[in-house]
Amino acid sequence: MLLEDKNAVVYGGGGSVGSAVARAFAREGAKVFLAGRALPTLDAVAEEIRTSGGQAETARVDALNEHDVAKHADAVAEKAGGIDVSFNAIGHGDVHGTPLIDMTFDDFARPITTGVRALFLTARAAARHMVKQGSGVIMAITATTAHMAIPNVGGTGVTFDAIESLCRQWACELGPLGVRVVWLQTTGLPEAIHADVHPDYGTGREMTREEHIAWMRGATLLNRLTSLADVGNMAAFVASDRAGATTATGLNLTCGSVRG
Repeated sequence: MLLEDKNAVVYGGGGSVGSAVARAFAREGAKVFLAGRALPTLDAVAEEIRTSGGQAETARVDALNEHDVAKHADAVAEKAGGIDVSFNAIGHGDVHGTPLIDMTFDDFARPITTGVRALFLTARAAARHMVKQGSGVIMAITATTAHMAIPNVGGTGVTFDAIESLCRQWACELGPLGVRVVWLQTTGLPEAIHADVHPDYGTGREMTREEHIAWMRGATLLNRLTSLADVGNMAAFVASDRAGATTATGLNLTCGSVRG
């Protein structure tokens, strides 16, 4: 098992991405600590993990609250004996469908502020424990929007650019102390897309869910999109010692949408 005897904290553990990652971590032997603002949703994921033979605990934590994040990380480290993996999968409050020329600054800046603050606070809280043990992995998630110019996505692309840049800085400071920092690059995740109508994203007209998925798939080389299983599997591998030489980089799960 890739993560046997590891302790992993997943922020946003009740969401589509966070729960997929938590399940994969637990399947590979990690004890998972699910953190988020909606305790019933977290509890449902934890119960599913425990029913499958894994270990999971939950806590109500606001990833934007400095005190909450630090207190929770300290409690996990004390109870479990350390933190080996920290994965940030919280939502950012993005607004799509409005051109920048018509968008309010608050709508544009919200995902940037949220994404950077959450990653900074959660990474710092975990790193303070990881450096004591001389090991650990801090992880985030981004998407093709960080590398492709797509209209009407508001602050999403800038947010992912900022997350990747912050990961690199954490990596260069924490690397000499034994801590790795990586992020996963994905396409849109069909299983997490639920709306019936989607913005035009430069196509000239609004799209249905099926049209949106087909449009994203057409930009790939594999004619498929990243699945939640892909995200969980890669997260588990990269968090393991088998990826011990990997840091300060993104793992490309974009099915060829992002090349090079």
